[in-house]
Amino acid sequence: MSSVILTGLGLAAIGFGGRYVMRTMPQMSQKVAEAMKSLPKFDAESMASSKYYKGGFDQKMNKREAALILGVSPSASKGKVKDAHKKVMLLNHPDRGGSPYLASKINEAKDFMDNAK
Repeated sequence: MSSVILTGLGLAAIGFGGRYVMRTMPQMSQKVAEAMKSLPKFDAESMASSKYYKGGFDQKMNKREAALILGVSPSASKGKVKDAHKKVMLLNHPDRGGSPYLASKINEAKDFMDNAK
């Protein structure tokens, strides 16, 4: 019970200390606002080059999407495609709690990459 009281008192002290600092340094809030404006903006172009792809599936499978699903380059060899498919499928198989829809997209991506060569 005493640890709960001490935690509450500690949080209150941090809150009051922060309030005191913000009141004694009004220029600090202006500096924070300026710093927030100078942060880089994230647009669709920078998101496309990030490590993770944000977005849904295309209506029709294409080479770029198949490569993104499997985590290989669009010009990957059949051996790399096979290994990537096995690795991704082990993580997303419906028998192991994965989604049947994702499993079908993974298989579709493998088939597309195999037939594209």
